Amino acid sequence: MAKQKQKFEVSKKNQARLIQQLQKENASLEKEKSSLEKEKASLEKEKSSLDKENASLEKEKSSLEKEKAELKKENEELKNQINSLREQLNKDSHNSSKPPSSDGFKKKIKSLRESSGKKPGGQPGHVGHTLEMVENPDHITVYEIDKCEKCGYSLDSEGIFNVESHQVFDIPVLKIEVTEHQAERKRCPKCGAMNKAKFPPQASNIVQYGERINSLISYLSNYQLIPLERVKEFFGDLINHPLSKATVIEMNRKTHEALQLFEQTAKDKIINSSVAHADESGFYCENKRQWLHCASTNTITHYQFHPKRGKEAMDEIGILPYFKGVLIHDFWTPYLKYSCAHGLCNAHHLRELVFLIEEKNCSWASDMKKLLLEIKETVDQEKTKPNPNVESLEVKDIKEFEHRYDEIIEQAIEAEPKPPPPPDHSDLPKKKKRGRQKKSKSLNLLERFKKHKEKVLAFMYNFEVPFDNNQGERDIRMIKLQQKISGTFRTTKGASSFCRIRAYISTARKNGINVFKAINDAIRGQPFIPI
Repeated sequence: MAKQKQKFEVSKKNQARLIQQLQKENASLEKEKSSLEKEKASLEKEKSSLDKENASLEKEKSSLEKEKAELKKENEELKNQINSLREQLNKDSHNSSKPPSSDGFKKKIKSLRESSGKKPGGQPGHVGHTLEMVENPDHITVYEIDKCEKCGYSLDSEGIFNVESHQVFDIPVLKIEVTEHQAERKRCPKCGAMNKAKFPPQASNIVQYGERINSLISYLSNYQLIPLERVKEFFGDLINHPLSKATVIEMNRKTHEALQLFEQTAKDKIINSSVAHADESGFYCENKRQWLHCASTNTITHYQFHPKRGKEAMDEIGILPYFKGVLIHDFWTPYLKYSCAHGLCNAHHLRELVFLIEEKNCSWASDMKKLLLEIKETVDQEKTKPNPNVESLEVKDIKEFEHRYDEIIEQAIEAEPKPPPPPDHSDLPKKKKRGRQKKSKSLNLLERFKKHKEKVLAFMYNFEVPFDNNQGERDIRMIKLQQKISGTFRTTKGASSFCRIRAYISTARKNGINVFKAINDAIRGQPFIPI
């Protein structure tokens, strides 16, 4: 019994010890639980902080992606701008429509003309021109000899053995000649009426300048392009008779009025011609931009200026709306709106092709250039043959050239890089329409060649049609020279006078007429009218 009691007490102590141990473990676990809960709370807090940081980074990433896209777009735009500027810098008169005056002195321009292989100067068989003695000189000056140069013996009584002649060509001293016109007055003995003879038109005023001075002023102002002030100086220095600016302006006005019939006749002749050239160029009048419009043939020139460059101006001028022949031009879009036939300037095409060859390394451009020049050479050879009835190349030649032309274009279009897809404008307002997608210069020229094939090759189908628009460009060049030499026009009347007089001068030159004589005839009421 005592042993059982003792055993029971030991068991009780063990239980107490176990309970105490379990309580300690429980307290330790509670402490660990509290620590873990604190750690959990800390981790929850850290997670929340990381979530916020992650959200911030995502936002920053999105912003950087957007910035990257914008920088990439800006980079592409800058590259395109640099390429465009480089192309502009590399353009000159041999590979673009820029005038030779813009080339400057830094570039050595290669001409589109091929070398003929001939030496400079007169060629074998060329008839030279030099001063030759005339049979009847205006003045003769005799130099006598009175003694022998060797012994001094007098030669006064000796006859002349022969005469050696030298002739000097010079201009006589110029001076103003004044002619007085006197009209008689007589009284009729029968009725007593006083009668007076009529003065000629060139002497209608009490004092006035004559026709030749009027002609010379118009010649210097409108043909030699001398400014008004220098025309005054010319008369003062050369004939000691300085003129006023008002006189110079008045003389040009008279010449302008005398050519009214010529201008209308020239317009009618161009309208009824089979081939005409057209071009336009800007200039300044009264400090405002104006446009000189030129319509011409190989025998007639017409100039007229207008504030507008396009179809509105051409309609008001009144030539192209009624023209039914072949119009040669440089692909300026308003010209294509007229119903006449068209021929495009291939000199412009050659320059554009040269640019693509040199700057873009386009093989098709080289092939097309060679083909156009080959067709031109063939046409030129056919024109020289003694067969006046031939008006175009033979059908087999035309078909062969057309086939090669089409082949070059088709192969080039297939090889041409396709333009990038249009940008997404879904964010733009619906009312705002997207413009035409920009194409490369190469693709634009290819499409022009394909769409306007008949206009490009017009010179092959009709021998009257020239290969280029050089006639129109030569005619329009005078306004640029006038601006460089004499400056801008101060009045529209002055610009109008220049256009009409210069057109008359150009027409006279094309027909081999002496310019001064042509102006003088116009002032006398008999202007030259081409047949």
